[in-house]
Amino acid sequence: MSRSSSKPSLAGLWAHHHGEFRDPHEVVAQWPAAGDVDPRLLGHRVRGRFWEALATLEGPLLVTREYEHLVIALAVIEGRRRVSFLRLPHPNGIAVDRARGLVHLASTRNPNLVYDLAPCAALVPRAGDGDPEPESVLLPVRARFLPGCLYIHDLALVGGRLHANAVALNAVAELPEPGGFRTVWWPRCIDGPRGPRFERNYLQLNSIAAGSDLGDSFFSASGDRVSARRPGHLNYPVDGRGVIFSGRTREVVATGLTRPHSARLVDGELWVDNSGYGQLGRIVDGRFDPLVQLPGWTRGLAVARGIAFVGTSRVIPRFRHYAPGVDVDGSESAVHAVELKSGRILGSLEWPFGNQIFGIEVCPLPTTGLPFTLPLGGDRVRRLFFQGRTEPMT
Repeated sequence: MSRSSSKPSLAGLWAHHHGEFRDPHEVVAQWPAAGDVDPRLLGHRVRGRFWEALATLEGPLLVTREYEHLVIALAVIEGRRRVSFLRLPHPNGIAVDRARGLVHLASTRNPNLVYDLAPCAALVPRAGDGDPEPESVLLPVRARFLPGCLYIHDLALVGGRLHANAVALNAVAELPEPGGFRTVWWPRCIDGPRGPRFERNYLQLNSIAAGSDLGDSFFSASGDRVSARRPGHLNYPVDGRGVIFSGRTREVVATGLTRPHSARLVDGELWVDNSGYGQLGRIVDGRFDPLVQLPGWTRGLAVARGIAFVGTSRVIPRFRHYAPGVDVDGSESAVHAVELKSGRILGSLEWPFGNQIFGIEVCPLPTTGLPFTLPLGGDRVRRLFFQGRTEPMT
């Protein structure tokens, strides 16, 4: 090929490269398709007084929809409802560090990532801007990469330090500020003659009810023993086999659950989603005491002002066996506001085209939520990412 004949193809190639990664969404996620959001995924319908329940919160409610690669923020700002989002790869666990003004989000692909977000505090002045007012949305300030084999699920602050369920290790890992991880807790049942059995997922150890330290914390799992049948197998026995482990003794302290998730300590009581039966309840004398039955696979739990915000997910058909107590055909992707005192469902927000919810967390930070809203408008978002500045982490 002559030098002159190569010029048009080179010009087209250079123009293609020049146009890539211009959308802030793509840059944040490092994913060229991040900006391709199907609007149907954001469409929702509300039953009851869901927005009124949400308006009692100190900040937005964050929801991760892992299979759709979406983080959603639901908020009522000065009487106006705001639904915003950020697209990240397979997001699940959420932890809010109020003292440092940070939101930690787990992204479980290979490699695993943990994103740190913080409210926009100011806009960097630019020529002709005057003194622009910032919009206090959550902006990314850092992402750290971790081995995909950790299979991170839940995140929690324990003793002021970030921890994660390393589900594939059957353990809890601390995620130190400089980076990396170290295993700091595991149940006694994986101890073997050659040390802990970290080599594969035997238990589906998937949530952290965070106490003041690891000893005061509790952890949910789908089983309590190492066996040839593992939690990802379709023939894994689930009905009534789920447990809660004590952080202090590393032994089982509650039984009779079915694929439990989202264990949380609330005023000294241990609450948990009994996912396989679509229930929310608490642990009383070592057994699960159900409070309410909900339409779907319960996962995701945040409690504030006496109201539990509980997620339900659709049951994936090939995993019907994991949900023996759920009406699979009637399951829905939704968040429900439940009054803890009575078990009354105050209201629900359902995504008709939704799929799987993992994490739910109240975000008591000075923020209106996430940067992106529908309809997608580029100028406002580009300016936020171009000029937005967060306060330094302390």
